[in-house]
Amino acid sequence: AFWIKKMFNLSKVGHGGTLDPKVSGVLPIGLENATKLMTYITKAGKEYICVMETHEKVDLSIVKKIAEEFKGTIYQRPPVRSSVKRRLRTRKVFDIEVLEGKDDKLFLLRISSEPGTYMRKICHDMGIILGTGAHMRELRRIRSGIFTESGLFTLQEVSEALYMWKNCKDETDLRKILLPMEIGLCGIPKIILDDNAVNAIAYGATANVPGIVAYQNFKKGDLVGLI
Repeated sequence: AFWIKKMFNLSKVGHGGTLDPKVSGVLPIGLENATKLMTYITKAGKEYICVMETHEKVDLSIVKKIAEEFKGTIYQRPPVRSSVKRRLRTRKVFDIEVLEGKDDKLFLLRISSEPGTYMRKICHDMGIILGTGAHMRELRRIRSGIFTESGLFTLQEVSEALYMWKNCKDETDLRKILLPMEIGLCGIPKIILDDNAVNAIAYGATANVPGIVAYQNFKKGDLVGLI
């Protein structure tokens, strides 16, 4: 985010979830007014590809069996080197899959979870249950909310696109990189309002049934969009 802010000479830049040192992958960036949406984008689910190394050899089938126990709600205490208080908390793992193993010590995992879930801690805890010990060797975030690797751009590509716009008046590549900020909220459920109800709701009125045209499934506590 620091380099993007410097490149574009902006006053405000925000990001949709921290990437630890040596971790690569998808990091949504919000510019200027779009920084207001970063709070909601950081709450979106995330998906990772992770390399776990066990400290002793263990059969792939056993690792797959243990991984199943980490699906659903789990308890985690943040790692020692963490920016948050190390208190026990719950996190939800939507899916975890052991894709392959190598030499009975290296295992490739795909994990999707709610934000704030520590992949490093999952590897450590799996090692305890396996009885071998384990640690996270590599990690890459492949999805953050609706943003995936297919729409990922490197800092070098951003720099080149900005150069083409400034020096050659060619904004083609820059338009591929800079997206309307509304796209960041495409993944949340929506309530479609009747045109006559919009003004009243904008001034604080309750969204009652007569003013609702349609809605997508959601549950109590979910973030929803009114359109």
